[in-house]
Amino acid sequence: MKNLLLRINDTLYMTCIWVAGLSVLAIALIIPWGVFARYVLGTGSSWPEPTAILLMMLFTFIGAAASYRAGAHMAVAMLTDRMAPPMRKALSIFSQLLMATICLFMAIWGTKLCLSTWNQFMSALPTLRVGITYMPIPIGGVLTLVFVLEKLLLGDQSNRRVVRFDLVEESEGAA
Repeated sequence: MKNLLLRINDTLYMTCIWVAGLSVLAIALIIPWGVFARYVLGTGSSWPEPTAILLMMLFTFIGAAASYRAGAHMAVAMLTDRMAPPMRKALSIFSQLLMATICLFMAIWGTKLCLSTWNQFMSALPTLRVGITYMPIPIGGVLTLVFVLEKLLLGDQSNRRVVRFDLVEESEGAA
């Protein structure tokens, strides 16, 4: 059962990495097009900037989930590294519970935000609902919560090899 959960989370992790990476790639293609259209063609497009902002939200919230699982998320451990091992373990569990609380907040209130703005449309992209633009918040919250629960129940996976499609690759955290 543990191996099945780890394989599912490995797939979620790799999906997060791909979504975040493709978002950055799309931003890198869209922004130069906006600059080219404005200054070379003389016809500024209205869609590149809001699209890049939406992709940045996707990159931020989905990429943060992957970063958390890889152990690359921002952490200040100066104080906890100097504590005795039992106290360090207790504080680690406490911080994971706080992180789970933040993830639940993002999932619940992010969903409420999506639902409350669902019938509004973006002025720059009139066919896009505002509620859709906020969807990375609850999705990122749920994905991060899955990785927090994995860390609490199955241990830290940041130094473990990531198994994908029956191939073994080094995870980003294992150097």
